[in-house]
Amino acid sequence: MPTQIATLTVKEGMMEDALAVLREIVTQVRENEPGIQAYIPHTVAGDGNENMIIFYEKYEDEDALQAHMAQLRTTLADIMPLLEPGFDLKVCTEII
Repeated sequence: MPTQIATLTVKEGMMEDALAVLREIVTQVRENEPGIQAYIPHTVAGDGNENMIIFYEKYEDEDALQAHMAQLRTTLADIMPLLEPGFDLKVCTEII
């Protein structure tokens, strides 16, 4: 099962707006992408992390991951203006 971990940085002063948009995005993804087993955004505790969001995403197979990635621009369209450019994305494979 493929797993993704994505780290996003929200623009200064935009976290509350970003969280509101994320609530809508997460609901939409969970309802419309049946191959997703987990799609969970997290805020990060600690100094210097106030604008960071980390997504934990788990897919039933590579096809489900690719289907999600194909829709990513559309899915994230509403939140992109609230984010700093670029993000860190790690695609992982479970060991066990």
